[in-house]
Amino acid sequence: MANLFEHMGLEKERLHFSWISSAEAGKFVDVATDVANTVEALGPIDKFVKKVA
Repeated sequence: MANLFEHMGLEKERLHFSWISSAEAGKFVDVATDVANTVEALGPIDKFVKKVA
C-alpha cells in the first residue's frame, strides 16, 4: 500500500496500520495522536486541494 501512495505522489508517512485491541485504550490514544501529529506536520496535499478564485 505504501508503494501505491508513493506512486500517487503522497508521502508514505500519511498511511499507518496498527493492531490495537479494544482493551488497549491508552495505546489507541498514543497511536492516534502520533499519526495525527505526523500528518499535521506534513501539511496539506496541494494537488488535492481545490483552488478558490
